[in-house]
Amino acid sequence: MQKSDQFSGRLGLVFASIGAAIGTGNIWRFPRMVGANGGGTFLIPWLIFLFAWSIPLVIAEFALGKRSRTGTIGTFRIFAGKNYAWMGLWTAWISTAIGFYYAIVAGWCLKYFSLGLTNGLTNVDTTQVWNEFLESGSQVVMFQFIVILITIAAIWKGAKAIEKANVYLMVSLFILLFMTLGLSLWMDMADGTLDGFLFMFSVDPELLLEPEIWINGLSQSAWSCSAGMGMAITYAVYMRKDEDTVLNAFTMGLANNSISIIAGLAVLSAIFAVSSDPLAVVTGGSSAITFLALPEVFSHAPGGEIGAWLMMVGFFLALTFAALTSMISTVELCVRNFVDHGFERNKAV
Repeated sequence: MQKSDQFSGRLGLVFASIGAAIGTGNIWRFPRMVGANGGGTFLIPWLIFLFAWSIPLVIAEFALGKRSRTGTIGTFRIFAGKNYAWMGLWTAWISTAIGFYYAIVAGWCLKYFSLGLTNGLTNVDTTQVWNEFLESGSQVVMFQFIVILITIAAIWKGAKAIEKANVYLMVSLFILLFMTLGLSLWMDMADGTLDGFLFMFSVDPELLLEPEIWINGLSQSAWSCSAGMGMAITYAVYMRKDEDTVLNAFTMGLANNSISIIAGLAVLSAIFAVSSDPLAVVTGGSSAITFLALPEVFSHAPGGEIGAWLMMVGFFLALTFAALTSMISTVELCVRNFVDHGFERNKAV
């Protein structure tokens, strides 16, 4: 591999890996899992599996990709033998299959950012807006197509372009989520209870005896960190030889979980501040929370119309950025395997 086709250093790798791990699951699935599994009680198995499952898998993937300098197919062929190269192909196929629907979900996020930007989510029937959008095939496909074009642009030039795109998107995501969190906590403090914040960190020891909470904690951790999905193998191909794989894996895992907590606090605090039955809202389904409930909740933001506009735009732009960084890693995993087999990068893309 040419030296130029590498990340510039640890910062580039970490931002790219964090971008791959942080997606819509951190922002819309995580709050639902917290709400459905006892609030702060859910955080205990979720954190345990971060260190027992997700980070060890990412360490292994980083080590394999750094050593093989090839994508998933080549890595399995080198370390397990030719008869097992199909496992790398299977991994690549799973990532590609995820991308088929994830591009549509990312398009939903982009559509709702555009609606928030133009005040299209204020003083409206959110169910009607959602249904009209889904029933318009041309709109759904158009926004999906825009997402794919942005993804292609981000990976067209290789590692340096992927690094730059992820740095810009992730820094913007952090800023937008902290802004949303601040407004949400302001809403939650308005009645003097901070009940959303307290629910997020309240532990019921008896619930820890429920197997379902542990299964959900494992699934959320594994899915959210992209552990065992080939992403870390792919990005490790662009890792410098002197990089510390263990440190990078821990940094990625902890950053991913931190963003989940920030997003969870932002969503739960806002919902608890406005809804008379917040748990029913939170557990109503990921898309229901995001595209039906939250626009109504954000319309009660402090600062009147300006505050509501800021929360709408900030949240859905952050959600779009999270979706885009995951799309970039999903497509790059597939592209890397084509490049390994002799295709020029532009043709592979």
